[in-house]
Amino acid sequence: MELHFLGTGAGMPSKERNTSAIAMKLLEERGTIWLFDCGEATQHQILHTTIKPRKIEKIFITHLHGDHVFGLPGLLSSRSFLGGEDTLTVYGPKGLQSWVEATLALTGTHLTYPIAYVEVTEGIVFEDEQFIVHAKLLAHVIPCFGYRIEQKPLLGELLMEKALALGVPKGPLLGKLKQGQDIVLETGEIIYSTDVTAPAKDGFVVTILGDTKYCDNAIRLAERADIVVHEATFDAETTHLAASYGHATNIEAATVAQKANAKNLILNHISARFLAHDITKLLQQARVVFPATYIASDGAQFELKGKELL
Repeated sequence: MELHFLGTGAGMPSKERNTSAIAMKLLEERGTIWLFDCGEATQHQILHTTIKPRKIEKIFITHLHGDHVFGLPGLLSSRSFLGGEDTLTVYGPKGLQSWVEATLALTGTHLTYPIAYVEVTEGIVFEDEQFIVHAKLLAHVIPCFGYRIEQKPLLGELLMEKALALGVPKGPLLGKLKQGQDIVLETGEIIYSTDVTAPAKDGFVVTILGDTKYCDNAIRLAERADIVVHEATFDAETTHLAASYGHATNIEAATVAQKANAKNLILNHISARFLAHDITKLLQQARVVFPATYIASDGAQFELKGKELL
């Protein structure tokens, strides 16, 4: 799994940072990409990457402020021109579907693929055999959701030598054991998968939070997560402004990660008031509270290998 930050700015684009968009690359896990938010010019940012829009399977919108959604109609349109045929599922707050459909209709935009809309409420918004996604309301000036993406436990490694020693022939039966199925040999002997596979491994947990001031739901979503992505629109010197605008400081984001016992914190949604020379200070302040803190820039990629952040 890899997080590719396409836009890390707050409010409006700047020369250094585009508006909000994060691609979660699940190419090894399911051959697709999930997108979280789609600010203005997200598709232009994608042009500078290896991301193929037709590979985008799901788009999760945190809230309906323009810096998180103004790029969505354009991306949906371009996905048709770029070979998109598979269903795209779009998750977001009430009102998202009507806005997108009205925009596409008024502009005469024809799509070559169907869109499935899911109106997000608190709870489980998606689940299959691989993943489960939880959503909770955060504390912003309009309804805004944070998402917790949990990969379900991975099947344990097949203990090949042990299986062969028990008389399992090479071939399809080994595959069944690896998939957790018990088998019967020609002799009538039953070989149990649990006897010839290592214990299941925990999958990863990634929490991606939308705009929010410091709140308990952010901590709940981030509990023991391998990666927490949290906004840091303000800093320690502007704490008095953060809550009134429905935003958080770098210190508050670090506190969320610390209280949640998370493993890594990535700060984004950085205000244009912070220039390049301010970023080091932002990072240093946060690391006093939570040492495993990083700040994303546009184009930054963070890969999770096993449980290690690269």
